Amino acid sequence: MSAFRPRRSVLYMPSSNERALEKAKTLPVDALILDLEDAVAPDAKEQARLNAAAAVTSGEYGAKELTIRINGADTQWHEADLAAAAEAGPAAIVVPKVNSADAVRSLVDSFDRAGVPPTTTLWAMIESPYAILHAEEIAAASERLNVLVLGTNDLVKELFIDHVPGRGPITTALQLAVLAARATGKVVLDGVYNDVKNIDGYLAEVEQGRQLGFDGKTIIHPGQIEGANAGFAPSPEAVENARGLIEAWEASTGGVATYQGRMVENLHVESARRTLQIAEAIAAL
Repeated sequence: MSAFRPRRSVLYMPSSNERALEKAKTLPVDALILDLEDAVAPDAKEQARLNAAAAVTSGEYGAKELTIRINGADTQWHEADLAAAAEAGPAAIVVPKVNSADAVRSLVDSFDRAGVPPTTTLWAMIESPYAILHAEEIAAASERLNVLVLGTNDLVKELFIDHVPGRGPITTALQLAVLAARATGKVVLDGVYNDVKNIDGYLAEVEQGRQLGFDGKTIIHPGQIEGANAGFAPSPEAVENARGLIEAWEASTGGVATYQGRMVENLHVESARRTLQIAEAIAAL
């Protein structure tokens, strides 16, 4: 089983906001997306690019996974963003509006030409109906792509629908993204929740995302970190049950075991070991 990296909370951070970048050093977030795209005005793009690169190379963000979201390949800022990210060497480069497997392969080629370090992976944003319908092809297009990021705001816009509690109109899309990630062994992150003052609504969406199988949630405000961290972490009860189940399995003979009155099979043991792996990785942060 490969090493697990927690991505329960992944905070978008406008790289043009130097005060916010400074504050982010102390936030208990698993990962940061240092944004050069939607959150940055055109006249602030150049300074945001410099700020993001400086943050990545500063060594002042502890164990946080630092990524840079560059502007799309169809924009005037893309090449300069990619060159700056290549030099800084973040954990990943996040690319918006990735719509096809060909787009992934083209991006990976551009990474190589730009000199992006091999340790820097690609996070692909899935934000359109076409991308959802081809999510498995996108996820499987390159080993360098290791994370799918749902762009639910753009998806809602392109479907001509509204944001509603429970996300009924896009539940199928969310499920397809999770299926694509699981089929290809990739991580998948849920989209953002826009109403930062609606704590109950946010926590309900975190729980929905966990139930659907997402690995974590992208967020837009520091106040959302705690909910995501708790929501996508195994509960103490789940950890205790995982340990007990594994102990019962290992103490059994002939491959037959029971735990708390239920039969234990190998698939249950694998799930329990994954629970412990996640809990241990979180505890090590």
